Amino acid sequence: MKLQPSDQLTNTQVKTGLHLILKDGLATETMNTLTAGTFLTAIGLYMGASNVQIGILAALPTFTNIFQLISVWLVQRFNNRRIITVIGAFCGRIPLLVIGVMPLLFSKSASVPALIFLLLFQYFFASIAGGSWNSWMRDLIPQEILGSYYSHRSRLMQILNVTLSLVIAMSIDFVKAHYPAHEITVYAIMFIVSGVVGMMGVYALSRTPEPKSKPINENIVKLLSKPLRVSNFRKLLVFNSCWIFAFNMVSPFYSVYMMKTLGLPLVCIICMNIVSQVSSITSIKLWGRCSDRFSNKTIIRICAPVYIGCIMVWSVVGIMSPAIMLPLLVIIHMLMGASNAGITLALSNIGIKLAPAEEGIVYLVTKNIVTALFSATAPMAGGLLADFFTSHFVIHLFGRGQWNLFFMAGAAVAVLSLKVLKAVQEEGEIDKKLLVSELQRTGKKHFRHLQNLPLLRRAFYQKAVTVDFKKRISFDDLIKFKWEERSKR
Repeated sequence: MKLQPSDQLTNTQVKTGLHLILKDGLATETMNTLTAGTFLTAIGLYMGASNVQIGILAALPTFTNIFQLISVWLVQRFNNRRIITVIGAFCGRIPLLVIGVMPLLFSKSASVPALIFLLLFQYFFASIAGGSWNSWMRDLIPQEILGSYYSHRSRLMQILNVTLSLVIAMSIDFVKAHYPAHEITVYAIMFIVSGVVGMMGVYALSRTPEPKSKPINENIVKLLSKPLRVSNFRKLLVFNSCWIFAFNMVSPFYSVYMMKTLGLPLVCIICMNIVSQVSSITSIKLWGRCSDRFSNKTIIRICAPVYIGCIMVWSVVGIMSPAIMLPLLVIIHMLMGASNAGITLALSNIGIKLAPAEEGIVYLVTKNIVTALFSATAPMAGGLLADFFTSHFVIHLFGRGQWNLFFMAGAAVAVLSLKVLKAVQEEGEIDKKLLVSELQRTGKKHFRHLQNLPLLRRAFYQKAVTVDFKKRISFDDLIKFKWEERSKR
């Protein structure tokens, strides 16, 4: 199979490439759903992993992002992003298959280091593939449909994630209840399936065309150190690093707390995560409009206190009765999903705004590498802190062990990070009271609109609008229309 880049791509090649990238995205999402996040935490707990080891498992994906520097060097050396991505992705799938065919890996807690070792290789090669993939996609996808294409791709991946997560969680709970001796088999099958589906994604990538890129001739080290010498951008890096440290210090242990301390079944925890995802998806459009009309810094100043408040509420969840605890957990996940969506979007946008147009890529790569270091160390620090609180304190504050002290410590770090935000300067910054007023006005407007529609008419109206939109324009039509518009210019 020819894996060399092309000097120029035709309309047909671009359209074919876009569909292949959709297939790769769905394959990658399947792989990540089965072997990461809550399911990886469940596997680690089954194997007897400590809080520190759970933190290491959570830190691996972000820690290995620093190896994207190798990807930059390889692209500079060979100028063939497709072959770098394909080889890196292929090598990254092999450890998943190895884990799946070694069921003894899950037998005792002593096998946890072996799991970490194999996953380290997977994330290492995935990081190299991801660095060249991002550059490849920037040149393959026409700028005119960049936003619509990625939103379409993300929507399909989110739907797959939600559906697959529910099915797998219910299957695991069923096996644990009726066939507990075969739980290890389920986890092994999950890794094997993820590896096989991942290889299907690699095949789709190998068929995706690549436009030839301009060679990079500048010294990489000097290029990436340039943003660190800009005062305002350096302040943004400090805040972003502090916030991501606070966020990643506690977030991997929400599932641990619900499984080990609250005793919730896996399917219930997955449903909570889905609530958070849906809240994030539905609120992202609102935060996008606010980002255009108001400043990103103002969005952070509103969303960050909400998220910090949710972390603090985790400290008292344990004393609630189940009738109150479950609805409260739903509300917490809704607020965390919506607020985190605003913070993530605002941090991304403010980074783009502060980066000079001619050197934007260099600034953003530097930002990703710096924040990756803090993002990777945070779960490990959280694991050490969780072990310290749960083993050195005997006073059961609020009746549920010492996890409450751990969550309060995470909230304190997040509050301190907001102090750093004040030093960041953003063009167009406004008082957050104006944004709060706008959010209240928008919420009341939508509520009145829904109140004035009868229930059946409201459901029919929403369904009709969706069907009518799908009839009027398909994804293929969107690609064709945008590409024709581009060709006329």
